[in-house]
Amino acid sequence: MLTLTDVEAARDRMAGRIRRTPLLAVGDAFGGTGWFKLEQLQHTGTFKARGAFNRILGATEDGSLDPSVGIVVASGGNAGLANAFAARELGVPATVFVPETAPRVKVDRLRTYGAEVVLRGSEYAAAHDAAITHAQRTGAVYCHAYDQPPIAAGAGTLGLEVLEDLGGAVDTIVLAVGGGGLMAGVAAATEGRAQVVGVEPVTIPTLHTALAAGAPTDVRVSGIAADSLGARRLGDIAHEVAVRTRVRSVLVGDDAIIAARGLLWDRYRIVVEHGAAAALAAVASGAYVPSPDERFVVVLCGGNTDPTTL
Repeated sequence: MLTLTDVEAARDRMAGRIRRTPLLAVGDAFGGTGWFKLEQLQHTGTFKARGAFNRILGATEDGSLDPSVGIVVASGGNAGLANAFAARELGVPATVFVPETAPRVKVDRLRTYGAEVVLRGSEYAAAHDAAITHAQRTGAVYCHAYDQPPIAAGAGTLGLEVLEDLGGAVDTIVLAVGGGGLMAGVAAATEGRAQVVGVEPVTIPTLHTALAAGAPTDVRVSGIAADSLGARRLGDIAHEVAVRTRVRSVLVGDDAIIAARGLLWDRYRIVVEHGAAAALAAVASGAYVPSPDERFVVVLCGGNTDPTTL
C-alpha cells in the first residue's frame, strides 16, 4: 500500500536531485481560484524524473543495482527520458524499449542522454514485455513506467510541494492519468487534505474503466494524447490508491485537449504536450467545474512536444 510515508521518504532520498517546480496563479480564469503546477519545467520536461531518481537511488541503497548492468525501462517516451537522464546523472547505463510509434523528438533525446534505445511493437505493452525479458536475462533493474511503489512515490513528491507552497490551503488537484503513477503518488501524498481529480481522454479511459469494473482492465489505445497517456491499463497501485482515496474520474475528448493546449500557448505562452493539456481540458471545457470557493491546482505534467504544431 502506497502512503504518505513512502512519498516523504522519496522526497528525502531525492533531495538536491530534482527541481522544485513553481506554481503559477491563474485566479478565477476557470472558476474558483486556480494555479498551474509547472511540472513541464522538471528535468527532461516531465514529472517522471521524480520517480526515476527515487527508483534508481533506492535500488542503489538496497544493493539490487549492478552498476555495470544498470537499468531498463519500457516507455512511450517520457519515462524513458526520465530514467535515461537519472541513470546518466547517477553514473549507470540505461536501456530503453519504446514503441515504434514513439515521437522522433523523444527518441532522439533518449540517445542524447546516452541510453541504448530499442524499438519494439506499436504500443507500450509490447515494449513492456521486451523490457521484462531483458531484465530477466541481464539482471538489469527494471524501472516500470508507472506501476512500482518507488516510481509512484517519487511522482507524489509533486503533491507535497503543492501542499507546502499553498500552506495546505488547496481543495483539489487536477491531473492527467495514463497508467496512474502520478495520480497514485499525488493522491497518497495529499490523502485527507485534498481531492484528486484524474483526467483522461475518452479514447484511453484506464482509470474510468478500472473504477467501473472494480479492477484494472485493458482498454483500446488511440487519440491525440496516446504518446504520453497510452498505457493499456491502469496500474494496480494506482487502482488501490484511487479506490482508497476516492479519486474522481473525468473524461475529455481530443478536441478539448487540443483546445486546452492551444489556450495554454495563446494566453500564457506555456508549451505542453497533449497529455499534459488533458488536465486543463477538464476545467476549460466544463467537464470538471470548480465551485466558486474551490482552490484547485492543475498539474501540467509534461512539455515534450513539437512546438511547431501549436
